[in-house]
Formats: sequence, C-alpha cells, structure tokens
Amino acid sequence: MEELTVIKRNPQGQEVFRYGGVVKQRMPGAVLLEAYFNRNDMPFHGTVLKKGDRFVEAYYADRWYNIFEIYDRDDGVLKCWYCNVSYPAEFEDGTVAFRDLALDLLVFPDGRQEVLDEDEFAALTIDEADQQHAQAALAELKALFAPPVRVRLDQPLRRKNKTAPLG
Repeated sequence: MEELTVIKRNPQGQEVFRYGGVVKQRMPGAVLLEAYFNRNDMPFHGTVLKKGDRFVEAYYADRWYNIFEIYDRDDGVLKCWYCNVSYPAEFEDGTVAFRDLALDLLVFPDGRQEVLDEDEFAALTIDEADQQHAQAALAELKALFAPPVRVRLDQPLRRKNKTAPLG
C-alpha cells in the first residue's frame, strides 16, 4: 500500500495544508488516491462534510484541475464531486502538490452544478494566460459532469480520451 502526502498550496506556491492518502491507481501523469476527511463535521453547500468521509481524489500533471469524489462515512453513499481549478499537479517523491486557484465546481449526483468562489478567483493576481487556462478548465469540468453524470472515480479507470477523469 503506497501512501502519498497531498499538499495544497495557494496560487503563489505557499503551503496551505497537507494530509495523507493511499494510492489506488497510477497512470502516466496522473494518480488516483483515497483519503479521509480529517476535520470536524461542517455544513457545506447543502450537504455535510463529516470527519471520516471517504474521498477518492484524482490529480493530473496535464490538467488545470483535480477532482474529489466524496462518500458518506456512515452509509457509503456518494455525496458529491468537488473539483478544484488549479495549476497542474506536481508529483515528487511521496507527494502530490497543487496550487489552488480558488475557483471550484461542486456537482451533486443528480447533476446539479454550483460554481464556487468566483469572487476569490477574480481577486487573484495571476496572468491572463493562467486565467484563460483556469476558465477553460472550469468549462471542461462542466462538460464532463453534464447530466446524466457518468463519472465514477471509485471504479477501475482506463484513459480513453481527454475528457475522461483518468480513464
């Protein structure tokens, strides 16, 4: 069982927080891992993130986002997908790091989508090319999660095309 440390950084590259996860699958330029929510229970946009909720997380070296598939700790039911728009992930010895760009997409199993933190993204001081990459990533995520949602990170993955999460 291979463990990785996930490091979330702000857009300037400063560490915001870190946590551990277990690698479920590796592919060239991508990793799928499993981690557990380690903060106290908290309301989150119509759901509750609970300490111990299972997160299946996909990180990519060639995409401007990562995806978290979140399962309830009590009954294992899929709660939502949380997608961070970010600079492409960086993989180093025992770590995966990403620089978060504030912009997020929350997707519920019924297909509802909510774009989060647009105001925070607009306030960032990043160059125009990076802004365009971030907006393109958000558009790609919206299309990927268009209803009916067929994305499932907890299933074995194969890379079929650029729109598939890993596979």
